[in-house]
Amino acid sequence: MQQTANGCGFAPWQDPNEEPLIRFEGVTKKFGEFTAVDRLDVDIFKGEFFALLGPSGCGKTTLMRMLAGFEKPTEGRILLDGRDIGPVPPNKRAVNMMFQSYALFPHLSVAENIAFGLKRSDMPKTEIPGRVDEMLGLVQLREFAGRKPHQISGGQRQRVALARALAKAPKLLLLDEPLGALDKKLRQQTQFELVDIQEKTGTTFVIVTHDQEEAMTVATRVAVMDHGRLIQVDTPDRIYEMPNSVYVADFIGDVNLIEGNVASTEGERVEISWAEGQPLIVGSSASPLAAGTRCSFAIRPEKVAISAERPPDAVNAISGNIHDIAYLGNISTYHVRLDTGHIVKAQTANSRRIGRRDFTWEDAVWLSFTDTAGIVLTG
Repeated sequence: MQQTANGCGFAPWQDPNEEPLIRFEGVTKKFGEFTAVDRLDVDIFKGEFFALLGPSGCGKTTLMRMLAGFEKPTEGRILLDGRDIGPVPPNKRAVNMMFQSYALFPHLSVAENIAFGLKRSDMPKTEIPGRVDEMLGLVQLREFAGRKPHQISGGQRQRVALARALAKAPKLLLLDEPLGALDKKLRQQTQFELVDIQEKTGTTFVIVTHDQEEAMTVATRVAVMDHGRLIQVDTPDRIYEMPNSVYVADFIGDVNLIEGNVASTEGERVEISWAEGQPLIVGSSASPLAAGTRCSFAIRPEKVAISAERPPDAVNAISGNIHDIAYLGNISTYHVRLDTGHIVKAQTANSRRIGRRDFTWEDAVWLSFTDTAGIVLTG
């Protein structure tokens, strides 16, 4: 979880003396002429809940399959605890994998499913019942130990699959879209259960998902992928607040993007010329920018205030008319059309029960935001 990464001081990637559990060194994977993973370097540390996030075909599943041993790198090395695992077959790796389908044996009970891998391991047979009971307790399924998979819910089947994957105490657990088969409400609940179990066991989790909310909820760090490359690897809050490119800003969450040119800079403060007859937009940039640089101003809708009058002390204020309204229960999103034709989204929290909306379609409004609310991107 985000809180784990930032609130509790867990950040081994910031410690130059910390050795990673997993290291990708110049890893490339090709299928014929197609490059699925392209010269990838990344370190994953012990105890992380690491998310690989990206659209279909970006290379995240190929990356996971190489970790599991189902695919071999075309170039480069993958190290696990300092050892090159390229030559190590899947069944000899200290790695386990949990699939979206869960792959439970329908004729075996919950307890027997969890015990299945243990019976084929080096664990003494006398120790297996105790380990199964420990796993049942971990996933809170002791009372369902004798049931078959079809006699329990989808969320419970997911926990059986997780218990079975963790039973052999792998150094690394790979989760391939593990919650994709669950409905939204159950998926959200199970995300927190996953984090709780990961923290209790201390096992390193690597999850593949295309669900941004899922990655942001569970991960200590998120790796955003596109066309076989890592675009940004960072904590969820930094991925959201400090994207390093237009691609990441646009892929993670909702964002307004306005193109323009740098008019002037002073430290991190940047003024952007973006439309004739419109006031300059004042934003911030993490890196120095020269005047005239083509750029995009990215700002999240929740950081844009909407009002009937121009706020007198606003650093940035733009006028327009409400083009559309999306009522989402807890929030409302206003789509405001500017005189330039741009559509800018502003969000407000619905903190009171609906009586009458402050604004409706075609109303003239002002959008305002601070000079640090948005970020200037050039990539």
